[in-house]
Amino acid sequence: MTENGDEITQGLTLLGRDVRLPVRKLETFPNQHPGRRYTVTLVCEEFTCVCPMTGQPDFATITIRYIPDQRIVESKSLKLYLWSFRNEGTFHEHVTNQILEDLVAALDPHYCQVVGDFRVRGGIAISVEATHQKG
Repeated sequence: MTENGDEITQGLTLLGRDVRLPVRKLETFPNQHPGRRYTVTLVCEEFTCVCPMTGQPDFATITIRYIPDQRIVESKSLKLYLWSFRNEGTFHEHVTNQILEDLVAALDPHYCQVVGDFRVRGGIAISVEATHQKG
C-alpha cells in the first residue's frame, strides 16, 4: 500500500476486519476530488427493520445518493450500519430520516437523499424520501 493509501484508510476500523455483528458506526475517508461535483449512489436491497407496534418484519430497498464534499462513506461500515436496524422497532418515516441525519453528520455532503422503498405489508407499500442540501 502506498503512503497515500495509508493516509486515505487511516482511521478505518471495520474495513478488512471480520465483523459479525451490526455496528451503528459510519466510517469515512477523504474525498480525493473535493473540487468536482459528482454523485455517489448506494443501493441496499436487503434492508430490514420491524414494526414498533406489531414486531412484524419490514423489508425495503434503501437508496442513498449524495454529492460528497470532503468525506466519502466507507461501504462496509454502511452495510453494518444498515444491518444494525434489523431488529429495531421503528416507523418507515423515522428510520429513513434517521439514516439521512446520520449520513449528513458523518459526511457533511453538498447534497444527500435517502429513499426507503418499503415492501407491501397490510396491502400498502410506503416510499419515503428525505433530502438534505448544504446551505
